[in-house]
Amino acid sequence: MTGASTGIGAAAARMFAAEGAAIVLAARGREALEALADELRAGGHRAEVVPTDVADMDAMRALVERTVEWGGRLDVLVNNAGVNHRGELERQTPEQLAQLVQVNLTAPIVLSRLALPYLREHQGAIVNVASLAGRIPVVHEATYSATKFGLRAFTFALAEELREAGVRASVVSPGPVDTGFIMEDLDHVPDLVFSQPMSTAEQIAELVIECAVDGRPERVRPEFGARLATLGYLFPALRRALLPVMERKGRAAKQRFRTRGG
Repeated sequence: MTGASTGIGAAAARMFAAEGAAIVLAARGREALEALADELRAGGHRAEVVPTDVADMDAMRALVERTVEWGGRLDVLVNNAGVNHRGELERQTPEQLAQLVQVNLTAPIVLSRLALPYLREHQGAIVNVASLAGRIPVVHEATYSATKFGLRAFTFALAEELREAGVRASVVSPGPVDTGFIMEDLDHVPDLVFSQPMSTAEQIAELVIECAVDGRPERVRPEFGARLATLGYLFPALRRALLPVMERKGRAAKQRFRTRGG
């Protein structure tokens, strides 16, 4: 599991472990991974730490190889690592834009390819964590939105490609989640994002587990937000008409979170 040190990844790791799975924890920060692994081991679960930068091709190969070496098999790949650089495109460096694409889109594609020979052996599963930003374009998050659109398309196509092999591919598309990914960058998150109900990391982790089990193509939260995003994508004029209302709602919600943090 990538992006396993905090937030959705850490919550999903705990839930997988509670179901008896042996977990390989991958992220860039060793210290947070080791703390989570110690917690899981203290509860009698098997956990291995593999510090990994998913922007590094060799590191991704080493992650898959170490997983199989340590666990003896690979049943589920969770691509959860993500990064965002918010703001107008022109204010972002070419290096930041390249990192967004590498971490959010290239890495899940490459890791899926590397894991597939092992997933085929036991008819395993791939679960990719996307976003509602992959269902409707988000202003000031253009590249992030593009990567999540791409990740959804990749997942749906891969699911069809692997159907006869019995390997499942699913995508989880959450709205705003109460983790550091959003809350530590509150002022730069578009107001529109906060117009949707906030989920907890545990609520999204449950969707990851469910997808790993049944292979449902996509799970979303909140459901209404997903339907609204689809309508906005299909009918741009409607999206533009509703945008001021949604942004006002989001600004009010953001202020409540800012007050909570202060």
